[in-house]
Amino acid sequence: MSLTQYTYDPRDREFMQIAIEEANKSIPVEKAYCVGAVLVQNDKQLTTGFSRELPGNTHAEECALLKLQDIQEAKGGTMYTTMEPCSTRLSGNRPCTDRLVEAQIGRVVMGVREPPDLVQCTGLQQLKDHGIAVFVVPDVEDACLAPNRHILKQ
Repeated sequence: MSLTQYTYDPRDREFMQIAIEEANKSIPVEKAYCVGAVLVQNDKQLTTGFSRELPGNTHAEECALLKLQDIQEAKGGTMYTTMEPCSTRLSGNRPCTDRLVEAQIGRVVMGVREPPDLVQCTGLQQLKDHGIAVFVVPDVEDACLAPNRHILKQ
């Protein structure tokens, strides 16, 4: 499956850099990636999140959404995430793709597809199937994968 062609927005790199900084806050664990996320509405940062920031084995996008006072704030917004939103959770928790669809996110901008080391992720396709625009920022893959060296096959 080919990725959606990237349409350059000068703010995308700025918000992706914040997501990368968030990912680096994640404490590595054996069976989970370290991901960072930033939720943006009208070019303004609403919330951030990183893997396992909140109790309950939480993911970055999930944390960003949980921090909202009202989930309606996310409607039509952009979720920046260092890695493709999950479509399957080893923990049995709800996948981030389901949460993003439910929140009616309008656009997802990610740094890298989820590597196949833990599960076969179909998040990108699921988001597209629900009418959410998906973009991959070029040239940030190394920075997005760096916090995950504990899992990635060398």
